[in-house]
Amino acid sequence: MTNIPKWKAYFILFVCFAGIFFTLPNLIEDKAGNIFPSWMQKVNLGLDLQGGSQILLKVDMDEGIKDSIHVALDSVRASLRSAKIGYVNLATKGTAVTFKLREPNQQSAALEVLRKIPDMVVDVEPDNIIKLSYSEESLKKRKESMLHQSIEIVRRRIDEFGTTEPNIQQQGIDRILIQLPGIKDPTRLTELLGKTAKLTFRIVHEHSDELVAEHKTAPGYILMENADQLDGRPLLVSKEILLTGENLVDAQVGFGDFNKPKVDMSFDSFGSSKFADITRQYLHRRLAIVLDNKIISAPYMGVIIAGGKVEITGRYTTQQATDTAILMRAGALPAPLVVIEERTVGPDLGADSISAGKFATVLAVIIVGVFMILAYSMFGIVANIAVIFNIILLIAFISVTQSTLTLPGIAGIALTIGMAVDANVLIYERIKEEIRNGANNLAAINSGYTMAMATIIDSNLTTLIGGALLFMFGSGPVKGFAVTLSMGILISMFTAITLTRLIVVYWFKWKKPKTLPI
Repeated sequence: MTNIPKWKAYFILFVCFAGIFFTLPNLIEDKAGNIFPSWMQKVNLGLDLQGGSQILLKVDMDEGIKDSIHVALDSVRASLRSAKIGYVNLATKGTAVTFKLREPNQQSAALEVLRKIPDMVVDVEPDNIIKLSYSEESLKKRKESMLHQSIEIVRRRIDEFGTTEPNIQQQGIDRILIQLPGIKDPTRLTELLGKTAKLTFRIVHEHSDELVAEHKTAPGYILMENADQLDGRPLLVSKEILLTGENLVDAQVGFGDFNKPKVDMSFDSFGSSKFADITRQYLHRRLAIVLDNKIISAPYMGVIIAGGKVEITGRYTTQQATDTAILMRAGALPAPLVVIEERTVGPDLGADSISAGKFATVLAVIIVGVFMILAYSMFGIVANIAVIFNIILLIAFISVTQSTLTLPGIAGIALTIGMAVDANVLIYERIKEEIRNGANNLAAINSGYTMAMATIIDSNLTTLIGGALLFMFGSGPVKGFAVTLSMGILISMFTAITLTRLIVVYWFKWKKPKTLPI
């Protein structure tokens, strides 16, 4: 027991000094940003501690299902044409696709073809009308998928926006709660989140300007708003979508002639090939690049563009180009998002919470420290040193991992202070028992640390299981509490078992006491 390997002693000291080192940014104010390197971070405070914004979004499921039905309509049209089955009045009706067969004797062939379309239930109604709709199970799965996909895309957009440690979680069956610590004005972010970002490429009618000027349309074309500030006139664009944003790999802000902002896009192999085919087929025509049913650019295609590198130019500001690139990279929402609630939380409550948390933590350390000294004398002082390093290492862990510290997290830290001495109490009581049984000092210390090990592991493991379950199934502040509690327990096992043992061993070698002050 008294022969602790040097490498182990050095490792324990290294961990302790590393904890002090990574805790320093939280103790020393660095307003100029010159003292600490960028990889040394302060503890990241949650919304309830530093203030910020909270946004509650609703996923418009009905609109999302309508979009899915329109996609299903295209599948029905393609399937019937491929099978050479005649039909009329193909249209959407609520959450269903309906059409009428031209020839009643083709009903069996039509049903065979249509039943291959996934997730759709096919019904035959009077007068040769066929109806396709989603089953209840399929509808439920689609809504769940829309919600989860929306959460993922919201997360991507916020990450691209640069917000630190946002809290994004599902609320109910169709809502998303977003908490943004430190963001005082979320207006721009709300605008980004509200855009569906559906990117499509469509061909512009050759005589669009003349037809629009004469208030005329053309078959297979629709009039679309033009948001391109170089040419703000509405354009007639084809209903046919030549390419979508699904094949987009990346979109970045660039700067072109005269340092004007632009958006540089790159496609995957399929998108690159398809785009080359489009420019080849429609050479010297205008291609409308449409984002959320608004034309953001409609350039002339003067050359065949191969390689999948495309740029969008216009009278963009840098922010507009950046926002457009973010939307393209993050992908399209499966359904529109509606802002239900938006509120800003001031830092005053957070400041009070931090102050109260600090006071509670310091008070807990003092009370626990006094108790340990009264109960175990010099060994109590050793336990108190372990408690202090327990707090230091926990703060260092939160700083390094950039985990968000919330008010429940502070509660977790205060709780672990009391639990941090549990292992020492078990060890010290075992030492006292061995002394009462007549063991010498060295044997008593050795037995205390050896024999109490199983009990320490068992008692802490049960709490760790509870903390792990809270982290797995909890959300937001509950996870923050689970993280600080679980890490506090693990760190307390390290400090109680290894650090106190190291101190006691070297103290024993130095003092060689005849009786133990315990």
